Amino acid sequence: MIFQPVVGQGGYAGWRLLQRTGDLQRSLVAREPAVARDVAYVRERLGSTGTAEALVADYRLRNAALSAFGLEDDINNRFFIRKVLESDLSDPKSLANRLGDKRYLALAQAFGFGSGAGPDQQLADEVAERHVAAELERRVGTVDGNLRLAMNAQRELAKIGESAASDNIRWYNILGSAPLRKVIEGALGLTSDFTNFPVEKQLEQLKQRTAGLFGSGSPSVFAEPANLEKIIQRFLIRAETVSPAQSSYNAALLLLSSSAGRSATGLPGYRYG
Repeated sequence: MIFQPVVGQGGYAGWRLLQRTGDLQRSLVAREPAVARDVAYVRERLGSTGTAEALVADYRLRNAALSAFGLEDDINNRFFIRKVLESDLSDPKSLANRLGDKRYLALAQAFGFGSGAGPDQQLADEVAERHVAAELERRVGTVDGNLRLAMNAQRELAKIGESAASDNIRWYNILGSAPLRKVIEGALGLTSDFTNFPVEKQLEQLKQRTAGLFGSGSPSVFAEPANLEKIIQRFLIRAETVSPAQSSYNAALLLLSSSAGRSATGLPGYRYG
């Protein structure tokens, strides 16, 4: 039997329910025979996969690796993913460094094929755990797309908040991720014409509105769980005012199309699907 996530009526109330029961629901997903087999396979084989070519040739490893980084829509783009994984990260012109969606860079950094390192057992264990979490998120998204966006934001904004990169680079990383951008724009009450502003103006608006909420315009504020919760609460409550059904539908479309928005420009891509 396939476990169906429990989110009540969705929205912010559904989010609070997920916060209380998320660990249990994730464990129920992990116990399913098909998921358990995939996890065992990843733990056994990923750490000894020596090349990007070998990784992308193995469907189960490729699927787990991509889902762990939120890139499952690229499951059939084997050549592209191989080139991302083989990118020389010391070269700012390499593919992974040029792509606007920084999930690809995170994938290349984690696997280390470009530097000749390759994955180890620690990464295999991490990918297995993240694959299970991603599967729960995917199923939550079939019920309420905005909750999936919130789950992604909770994880990814926290990482950005803790990053040692400059404030501007971190904001560009948020702008370059369609799912994160959706959450931030909604939480900060930015209007639909925000995307028409020059990127410098967008950056200014993000900093001003974040400072108005938290006293600082730096993405470092997202490293604080209470601040992150406030962002998610505002996003979900504002999304419900649109129309729960239409809002969730739009979120689902965004999640499905996010990979189509990758860009190889110098700035984080401004094709958002």
